[in-house]
Amino acid sequence: MSTARGARARARIEVTAAIKDEARRQLAAEGAAKLSLRAVARELGMVSSALYRYFPSRDDLLTALIIDAYDSLGETAEAAHAEVADAGPRERWVAVCVAVRLWALEHPHEYALIYGSPVPGYTAPETTIPAASRVGLLLIGIVRDAYQDKGVARPPLPADLKTEAQRMAADLAPDLPPEVVTALVAAWAQLYGLVGFELFGQFNRVVEDRETFFRHAADQLAYGVGLVFPQTAGAGTGGKGSRPGGAAGA
Repeated sequence: MSTARGARARARIEVTAAIKDEARRQLAAEGAAKLSLRAVARELGMVSSALYRYFPSRDDLLTALIIDAYDSLGETAEAAHAEVADAGPRERWVAVCVAVRLWALEHPHEYALIYGSPVPGYTAPETTIPAASRVGLLLIGIVRDAYQDKGVARPPLPADLKTEAQRMAADLAPDLPPEVVTALVAAWAQLYGLVGFELFGQFNRVVEDRETFFRHAADQLAYGVGLVFPQTAGAGTGGKGSRPGGAAGA
C-alpha cells in the first residue's frame, strides 16, 4: 500500500508540474488574462475534469504560478545576498537589487505576472503574502543590520507624513525609525519601477548601458534609505558623511 501511495504521490507531482509548465507557456504566448484551464488540459491531452482535480479553477492555477514566481525570485535574491553576506550594507543591498533585475530579465513573463498589470477578475489571496514578502524582508534586514551597527542617516520626513510613517513602521519594522521605513517603502517601489521600465521597453532610446545605470540607481536607493557608508573601506559611491538628520544607531 505504501508503495502504491508513493507512486500516486510522484505521479501527482509530475502532472502538477506539467500543468504549471504548460500554463507558463500560455502566459508567455497569450498573457495571464487569457489563461484557460481547458486550453491547458487540451495541450496536455487531458480532459478538463481530470485537470480540475489538480486545480479547481483558473484562479487556483494563477495563485500557484504567482507563489512559484515569488518564491523563485526570493530564492534568487537570497542566494545573491548570501554570497556577499560579510560585505557592507550597501554592497549587500545592491547585490539583492541586481539579483531582482537579472531574475526579471530571465523570467519576463513571470515578472509580468507578479508585477505587471492586474489580471482582470483575479484577486491574489493571503496565501501569496509569505512568498511575495521575501525580497522586501531581505532589504529590511539589510537596513536593520546597518541601523544596529554603524547606524543609518535618517531621511527627512514631512510633518504631514508622520502619522502614516508611524503606521507603516509599526506594520513593517517597528524597530526602525518611521522615516527610514518610509524611505524603504519608496525604495522598494522604485526598485521594481526601474526593473519594469527596462523589461517593458520604457528605457528604449533612453538608457543604453543599462547594467551600469541600474547598479548606480540601486546604490542611490541604498543611500536614500540611509545607508550612507560606502560599500567597502575607501570604495563605493558616497562617503562616510550623512544626509541632514545625522546617523542613527540602535
